[in-house]
Amino acid sequence: MQSSDALYLFNEGRNYQTYRLLGAHPSDAGTVFRVWAPNASQVSVVGDFNGWRGGADALHSLGASGVWEATVAAAVPGSLYRFEIVNRESGEKLIKSDPYGRGYELRPGSAAYVTTPSQHVWNDAAWLARRAEWDWQHAPVNIYELHPGSWMRHPDGKPYLWRELAERLIPYAVGLGYTHLELMPVTEHPLDESWGYQTTGYFAPTSRYGSPDDLRFFVDSCHQAGLGVILDWVPGHFPQDEWALARYDGTALYEHEDPRLGLHADWGTHIFNYGRHEVRSFLFSSAYWWLAEFHFDGLRVDAVASMLYLDYSRKAGEWLPNIFGGRENLDAIEFLKALNAMVHAEFPGALTIAEESTAWPMVSRPTYVGGLGFSMKWNMGWMNDSLRYFHRDPVHRRWHHDELTFGQIYAYTENFVLPFSHDEVVHGKGSLLGKMPGDTWQRFANLRLLFAWQTFTPGKKLTFMGCEFGQPREWSQAWELDWYLLGDANHGGLVRLAGDLNRLYRDTPALHEQDFSSLGFEWIDCHDSEHSVLSWLRWGRDGSFVVVAVNFTPVPQYAYRLGVPQAGRYVEILNSDSAYYGGGNIGNGAGLDACEGEWMNRPANLEITIPPLAAVVLRRE
Repeated sequence: MQSSDALYLFNEGRNYQTYRLLGAHPSDAGTVFRVWAPNASQVSVVGDFNGWRGGADALHSLGASGVWEATVAAAVPGSLYRFEIVNRESGEKLIKSDPYGRGYELRPGSAAYVTTPSQHVWNDAAWLARRAEWDWQHAPVNIYELHPGSWMRHPDGKPYLWRELAERLIPYAVGLGYTHLELMPVTEHPLDESWGYQTTGYFAPTSRYGSPDDLRFFVDSCHQAGLGVILDWVPGHFPQDEWALARYDGTALYEHEDPRLGLHADWGTHIFNYGRHEVRSFLFSSAYWWLAEFHFDGLRVDAVASMLYLDYSRKAGEWLPNIFGGRENLDAIEFLKALNAMVHAEFPGALTIAEESTAWPMVSRPTYVGGLGFSMKWNMGWMNDSLRYFHRDPVHRRWHHDELTFGQIYAYTENFVLPFSHDEVVHGKGSLLGKMPGDTWQRFANLRLLFAWQTFTPGKKLTFMGCEFGQPREWSQAWELDWYLLGDANHGGLVRLAGDLNRLYRDTPALHEQDFSSLGFEWIDCHDSEHSVLSWLRWGRDGSFVVVAVNFTPVPQYAYRLGVPQAGRYVEILNSDSAYYGGGNIGNGAGLDACEGEWMNRPANLEITIPPLAAVVLRRE
């Protein structure tokens, strides 16, 4: 693409690869620097190659595009640099990082460095070809969410680098039967405590874990092991650090001038101006960059609700309505639709997943039918209802039966992911294990039951690191997970259950093929609140099925009669009360015989034992 065409598309908001135009680009003559600063009177690049002297290497304006350009012979790969920008109205002098920088020095430094073209040789062509033909709606999707810096650390407290994580994390995730990893934001960020959600480098992997090619190696290794990798991406807001995007050329360039449109007071961040064409090109290009250059298999888009609503977390008088007097952010809506259309057109099989916590309609429906175009949406309602129910003492659960059954009313209005994410184990919320009531036995039994409830409920799955083995303390980015607990009988049993649940979900079509369709789910009995028992069927597209029975009390249910679709021999294929998982080993032995005879409006019935605080899954032989 000619630079004039690239500039035109950039100013039109339709350049998906603006990183090829702006930023720092090594050449035979040195390094070509370009930056967008339309309200500047002077721009120069300062760096270790010119003693950080302002004006030493001045850029010249490319006219109405607002872009400035210069070739600096002394700047070479590895050189640190910033831009010195003088506002044309106030004369204010600003020292800014490069919005399109592809690498930054390690915190607390914040200068970008000139990167070389990638030297990584990809070996995942077969994976990408399969992904392009992947029927993800009818496939198992089971995501292991993690913070790379605190999953595991060296004895001296230093985090593992990408190549070290490839050696340890990939076999662990594959061994437990996960289909995907989801990385909390690994875009560059200055503050560890933000977990990456205060992004300053939208084109730069954080230097905490190695080089950009090290990240490419990690993703490539995941693909060769059969693991997809999803990136947590943050287009909803950016930090106010004076050296980064905020008031980039002395004006509200990437954000809104009016704080009623442009400020998230809760987070201390700015909101992108989605109506500005150049900002749209910036964000489109960032998404494209990660998917094209790093082969990520999708984007989890953070805080979508904050983008959709002008009054998000605001009181009356703190926000401005749209041109029709409503609370919808029309520019953000159009941006999200265009983003999803671009991703799905350019990267077949790549997923876009919305963290969206409201009742906004058709988040995961195609744009051509009026939806936002995401592949999937986190089911925050299901998550909140489930955790609220499980937190209750079992003696009270009979009065709250509807907290578990209500979700089926809306379960197929979106393509839902059922998340137990990092958000549920931070900020004083405690761990998943810590939320469970009762003594030690009951707490672990409840947690085993919670995982079974997630696995056998329609929807794709997501679990945050450490939950799979019952990390007892609240997660912190400051230290690694408590891996020593795997030697404990209860924790070891829990992780064995997590692996078996994952593999059962992955290998049983009835448990994943119709996650998004009411045809894949059928209540057997959803009304037995007296015993806090639920039972249901999961159906495959070929007519195969499994029977699920769940007991939410510590009282075993013996000779519990269920109606089933067919008479014959049924065998137990999973029991969360198995001694192998740390349970009491109450179950159904070698199998059960269902006899002819109508029960619960079904032609056959059987008597089952449902262990205390446990789930049982049966399959007809």
